[in-house]
Amino acid sequence: QVRLVESGGGSVQAGGTLRLSCAASGYPFSGNHMAWFRQAPGKERQGVAAIYTGRGSVYYADSMRDRFTISMDKPVNTIYLEIHNLEPEDTAWYYCALLRGSRYYGLEQEHWTFWGQGTQVTVSS
Repeated sequence: QVRLVESGGGSVQAGGTLRLSCAASGYPFSGNHMAWFRQAPGKERQGVAAIYTGRGSVYYADSMRDRFTISMDKPVNTIYLEIHNLEPEDTAWYYCALLRGSRYYGLEQEHWTFWGQGTQVTVSS
């Protein structure tokens, strides 16, 4: 059974850095795509970044390239999202998602099959 568990959220000051984690279990970690999405209050869920857990290829939404870094640690079946120079606009629920297989379809949420429960990030100025 696929399970994605996010952690690392919290209340932080603007300008800082936060690292979110997503621990995956229930399927072979390598050879799939995993991603981070976020949903701010009153807004639609948007893709942030994705990573191919095979070769480590990474993909970013155009507006997320500057301050977001996605990475993985294969031995512990975990992906990460670092958010640098946090802004109040980064306040959102952050979700981990899984797309099984080696083909990448993009950061539109309809392509992603499995989702975690999310971790909340609140940034104060």
